[in-house]
Amino acid sequence: MATTEGLVPITRAYLARYYDKYPLAPLPDAAVDLAARLRALTADLAAVVPITLDEELLEQEAAGIPAHKIDENLWKNREQMEEVLFLLNKSRHSVALQQKSTPEDTEIVSILDDIETKLKDMLKKLEQFQLKNADNIFNTVMTYMPQDFRGTLIRQQRERSERNKQAEVDALVSAGGSIHDRYVLLWKQQMERRVQLAHLGSATGVYKTLVRYLVGVPQVLLDFIRQINDDNGEVFVNAPFFISAEDAGAAGARKNDEYKETIIPAGKTHEVILSVEAVNSYIAWEFSLQQGALNMVLDIGFHVEYISPSGEKTLILPYRRYEADQGNFCTVSAGSYKLVWDNSYSSFFKKSLRYKVDAVPPVVEPAVPAVEPL
Repeated sequence: MATTEGLVPITRAYLARYYDKYPLAPLPDAAVDLAARLRALTADLAAVVPITLDEELLEQEAAGIPAHKIDENLWKNREQMEEVLFLLNKSRHSVALQQKSTPEDTEIVSILDDIETKLKDMLKKLEQFQLKNADNIFNTVMTYMPQDFRGTLIRQQRERSERNKQAEVDALVSAGGSIHDRYVLLWKQQMERRVQLAHLGSATGVYKTLVRYLVGVPQVLLDFIRQINDDNGEVFVNAPFFISAEDAGAAGARKNDEYKETIIPAGKTHEVILSVEAVNSYIAWEFSLQQGALNMVLDIGFHVEYISPSGEKTLILPYRRYEADQGNFCTVSAGSYKLVWDNSYSSFFKKSLRYKVDAVPPVVEPAVPAVEPL
């Protein structure tokens, strides 16, 4: 786990000053001239061949005001590329172009094929950039999370959330949704990701159940997550994640640790019972043994069992000896779960146990809605 001691989250004022070091070069005159020529050419073509309904939406998008968010611009670029590729599909070519009736038709088809190839390559690179950037941000945040079951559960929740989002997109496509419909949904999902992370930082919304067990995560990290993921937040390539408290004029990070320690005498056990009110909760644990007398490497038995409301016991995790362990499982029943550390087999040696356990309620996400055919 990386340390945030002495650091505070970036602020917009600091970030604005920081980016003064990275001024954007103005567009070259050639780019401005090219844009003007393309607009004039488009107007001339539209006068000869009126814009079709399929082309109208793309024309409106291109003529609109660019989005103020960098990530929204990336999604818009992808959408417009896919719309252009749809229009370039050979099935939409005129009969003359499909038959290559004249040398001029052959040349036009060759140019269109070249444009299609380049657009597909650009679209693939843009998709890969977005995926890589999302992973980089998530993994950077995770380096500041405790490397125990809490980080593991956040990763599992993220994977499940992404599967649900993909299922929602697949359902829309299967129902006949258009390219525009799909990108409206993709952008909505992107904003939901940012809202969820902002909730994680401010301990509101459904993610407050995660914050409840994130004791030990520096407040500086939660503040940072909240700030970069609100409606005006952005993360740029050169952006610093954290700055010194001296630079920001703010207090440093807060530390907290929920590990417990206990001595288990020879011939005894130590038990912890966790109550679970809902299925799909997580039972999570991490423990290790402190070094024993004479520098001996010791182990201890550990198992988990379920106790139903009627008192019936069911073994969930079989007995095994460990020096240390970290794990979790998703519950299928409400009730009590008993975690047992067993030193009953030892006749002489006590065990010094350091552990952390929790029952984490499920983070409930909206069900994937049924999409009516268009």
